[in-house]
Amino acid sequence: MTDIHIRPYTKADLDAVSEIWTAAFGADAPSKLVDQSISEKERFQPGLVFVAELDGRLVGTTIAGYDGYRGWLNGVAVHPDFQRRGIAREMVHHAIAKLQTLGCLKVNLQIRDGNEAVVSFYESLGFEVEKRISMGKLIG
Repeated sequence: MTDIHIRPYTKADLDAVSEIWTAAFGADAPSKLVDQSISEKERFQPGLVFVAELDGRLVGTTIAGYDGYRGWLNGVAVHPDFQRRGIAREMVHHAIAKLQTLGCLKVNLQIRDGNEAVVSFYESLGFEVEKRISMGKLIG
C-alpha cells in the first residue's frame, strides 16, 4: 500500500471533505455544515483539522480539539472505498500526537449508540468505554 499522508486542512479541501462526510456518515452526515464547522474551528483553534491523502486523493478527515485538559476527536471519517487500510488509525495517532504537544492529558470522543464496529476500532487503539451520559443543546 502507498503511504498515507496526513496534513493540515486547507480551504481547497472543502468539497472533498464534504464528500467524505456524506459517504462516511450517510443520513447523519453533517456535510451541509462542513464549511461552517471547519471555518469556525480554524478561526477558534487553528491547526487541529487534518486530512488524509492516499495516492494524491483526499480520503479521510479528523478534527481535534483541546480545552486545556481534555482533547476531543470529532469528524474522524474515511471514505468507505478506502476503509480498512489503516487510514483512520493513522489519523487518530496523528491527532493525538498533536494534542500531546499542546499538553493534553486525556482524549475523549463520542460514538453514536449502536455503532459497535467503531467502538471495537477505538478499543483497539486503547480507548475505553466510560459510563457517561452525553448531553447537548443546539443554541444557534
